[in-house]
Amino acid sequence: MSSSEEAFHEDPAVADAIAALLAQVPADAGNRDLIGKMLGQVMQLPSEPLTRGELKLLEKSMRDFRAAFTGFAGHRERKKISIFGSARSPEGSPIYAHCQEFSRAAVERGYMVITGAGPGIMQAGNQGAGREHSFGVSIDLPFEASANPYIDSDPKHVHFKYFFSRKLSFVKESDAIVLYPGGFGTMDEGFESLTLLQTGKCDPLPVILMDVPGGSYWPSWERYVRENLLGRGLISDYDRNLYRFTSNVEQALSEVELFYRCYHSLRYVGNFTILRLKQQPSVELLARLNERYGDLLAEGKFELMSGPHDAERNEPEAVRALPRIGFRFIQRRYGRLRRLIDEINLSASKEAEPHAVDPPHGSGALELPAPE
Repeated sequence: MSSSEEAFHEDPAVADAIAALLAQVPADAGNRDLIGKMLGQVMQLPSEPLTRGELKLLEKSMRDFRAAFTGFAGHRERKKISIFGSARSPEGSPIYAHCQEFSRAAVERGYMVITGAGPGIMQAGNQGAGREHSFGVSIDLPFEASANPYIDSDPKHVHFKYFFSRKLSFVKESDAIVLYPGGFGTMDEGFESLTLLQTGKCDPLPVILMDVPGGSYWPSWERYVRENLLGRGLISDYDRNLYRFTSNVEQALSEVELFYRCYHSLRYVGNFTILRLKQQPSVELLARLNERYGDLLAEGKFELMSGPHDAERNEPEAVRALPRIGFRFIQRRYGRLRRLIDEINLSASKEAEPHAVDPPHGSGALELPAPE
């Protein structure tokens, strides 16, 4: 027995049993060490003072996550947009039609759509995207007996027991989030997403607040945020960079595409941060980042990396080949980090001028809530 297998459990007999189980895992499956650690954690449970209800919660949570991870596994190659909004928006209403239009346009640009699989805005999202390009992540609710007809009985319909596992899957699988007007549930999902972005607990991604033209829902929400959250010092100006507002479908999708124009992904290695990019950053861009965003540095400066970090050795070859900017991030002011990513993306656009990172409000353009 190897030392790594012994570490799976303190009882040698249990460790031997775990090793025997791992021997049944195909050698080419990979991640046997992680499977062993999970088995070791499970075998610790009988000695813990847990109630049957707590054990049920653990078991059903694992079931939720397993269903979600396997349900999405075959579609990793396509970017996905999660749509949140009211289950009470009636079919045929202007906002229902607007969501249908957005989902249809998103699919035409190559995206898949994720909704909560219920009625209202969720149904509009699945209907507009079509079954082939839709996911539905539903949950046990007494007043929603089944998924909407545009995703029900589809293999891409994942059913959850718990809200927390469902919300984690929404954010984990999303490359962008679009919020239509809604009630407590929509606010919960919206604020949860913004909190994860604000605290760096999920990778940066676009959050777009959508409404029909002339709608007052998000402007009034933004006024509340300014007056009661920002005005009382409960959030910072930087936090308002984490979302955008528009009523224009094409502008919303252009915002998503802009976000991924040059930015590819982000990786933390301790206190070192790696931005992976789709094209080589210029000397001028690096100089501009060091001039404008030094407040994000714990020490040193933004530098072009010569290759992947040692911690990235298990990444796919295509990811390892990407250009990288490395820096020691203070790991706060994530709204400012979002602004830095905007600057990198705009530098990759031949049409955009460097100062276009801070466009003004109004004039029908997609609004950046917090000019700096």
